[in-house]
Amino acid sequence: QEKIDMSMYPVESIRNFSIIAHVDHGKSTLADRLLEITGTIAKTDHNKQVLDKLQVERERGITVKAQSASLFYRHEGVNYLLNLIDTPGHVDFSYEVSRSLSACQGVILVVDANEGIQAQTVANFYLAFEAQLAIIPVINKIDLKNADPERVEKQIEKLFDIPVDECVRISAKQGTNVEKVLQKVIEKIPPPHCNTGDPLKALVFDSTFDHYRGVVANIALFGGEIQKGHKIVSAHSKKRYEVNEVGILTPNEQPTHKLYAGQVGYLIAGMKEVTEAQIGDTLFLYKQPVEPLPGFKSAKPMVFAGMYPVDQTEYNNLKSALERLTLNDSSVTVHRDSSLALGAGWRLGFLGLLHMEVFNQRLEQEYNMSVILTVPTVPYKAILSSAKLIKEYGEAEITIINPAQFPDKISVSEYLEPTVLGTIVTPHEYIGKIIALCQDRRAVQKDMLYIDERRVMLKYLFPLNEIVVDFYDALKSLSSGYASFDYEDAGYQAADLIKMDILLNGNPVEELATIIHNDKAYATGKFLCERLKDAIPRQLFEIAIQAAIGKKIIARETLKAYRKNVVAKCYGGDITRRMKLLKRQAEGKKLMRKIGNVEVPRDAFIRVLKRQTEK
Repeated sequence: QEKIDMSMYPVESIRNFSIIAHVDHGKSTLADRLLEITGTIAKTDHNKQVLDKLQVERERGITVKAQSASLFYRHEGVNYLLNLIDTPGHVDFSYEVSRSLSACQGVILVVDANEGIQAQTVANFYLAFEAQLAIIPVINKIDLKNADPERVEKQIEKLFDIPVDECVRISAKQGTNVEKVLQKVIEKIPPPHCNTGDPLKALVFDSTFDHYRGVVANIALFGGEIQKGHKIVSAHSKKRYEVNEVGILTPNEQPTHKLYAGQVGYLIAGMKEVTEAQIGDTLFLYKQPVEPLPGFKSAKPMVFAGMYPVDQTEYNNLKSALERLTLNDSSVTVHRDSSLALGAGWRLGFLGLLHMEVFNQRLEQEYNMSVILTVPTVPYKAILSSAKLIKEYGEAEITIINPAQFPDKISVSEYLEPTVLGTIVTPHEYIGKIIALCQDRRAVQKDMLYIDERRVMLKYLFPLNEIVVDFYDALKSLSSGYASFDYEDAGYQAADLIKMDILLNGNPVEELATIIHNDKAYATGKFLCERLKDAIPRQLFEIAIQAAIGKKIIARETLKAYRKNVVAKCYGGDITRRMKLLKRQAEGKKLMRKIGNVEVPRDAFIRVLKRQTEK
């Protein structure tokens, strides 16, 4: 394979940009067309979302990982090197977007001519705006019969203050006008600020694990040059490596002789350990240390779920699969955890529910691991008031992830729960239903703005635990799929939290304890008791399943005993005979209930703790 000489592309003729948009507005399709126009991939009919390589992405039709590709384009007699990064659109993966923007100088903001501006468009625009990148608005899907580009242009002007004449109207599917986007990229986006003469400085913005070659790191060069044989040092781990191969991604890896400042490519340097290529790390030449780049602020996990191997013998395999997958998806946080019912496992922090599902699906598909995921929870805090406990924990404010650590109300001055600021963009006819839904979820309205005569933007302050399980699904079904939702972290606020225990015949079951808001306790208690009634097998004695807050019982279901028909042998005769037999049976059952203990089988726990998809 011919190695490309990258010295033909000085810093002035390099453009680094990413494509950002709401879900399904055509980012990956636009990326396909750009790859075709620049001759990076052959023009055929089956170029559909070439950059979505994972099986999950192909099945669900969404982008999960940001993918980069280098394009060569000739414009007005000059050869340009364009580095394109295709980003995901879902709110759960906004961390991928913010990471991609750090390696760029400009963005293409794609808006669907049919749908107009949606919640994620707004969020991604502000990410790019805060990073002070050049923004090129592109209106896509103008070939659809319901497309209304004029309305969308007005929305862009009103919300983002971008003049109408800067918008490019294209159809990525048919390739109409896409050439113009490339010309805009070259004119509008500045080249990277860096110099080949400086010492080497490279930012690792993504990495994957390859069984044969170790860790493959995607790097953006902010200074200097790098080639095979160079000795490099990682600023994070201080380890030394020798570079085995460098190259560019034209979606597929293409080795080159060198990489120069301003270029984006990949690097293989014999990193064997999964933990070595930290995303956000700076690489520099041995004996030429540089000031490390600021890196990325680590992602804040919003949803925690327990993950346990179905069979404890699989623990080590699952551990190595988790390590490899978290290298590729660095926004997952992992803590060791163990549960009485499910054995040893981990508590994973995700950015959202879709993120959790996709992570689970990737474990199954890429590593053949089937796992048990528990119901997602959120991290609460408690401010302690008793001096003894403060001394024990070492600080007055503690974070509670596991209900078992929930401190008693007597020793706590207040409990805090995490909140998020949610943005909902919806057609105006659904406002009533959506406001009712938000109030039901204890949300507080902050703002309401009409984007144009048809669309409304609502801002609400939500408690995170209310939206974490099924808010998004409920919102979509209320609004026939038209409303879009996006949220950002908004700190903690005081809340009336309690710990709810589940009792079986008066004995608490540790694994089923949950932390919950006082208002929702009755409904949840009843729901859990009903589910347990279906899950626990019947015994020869009666079982009382109760939900309790402290000493107060708030819900109860009774699981009836199996009983022999003791009066079968009586026919005719006196009623007293019958009563005597029944009374003897009742006494026996009472004795049994005193000495019998309820063994809850493991699959009953799994059925109760697992996420509900079918409800």
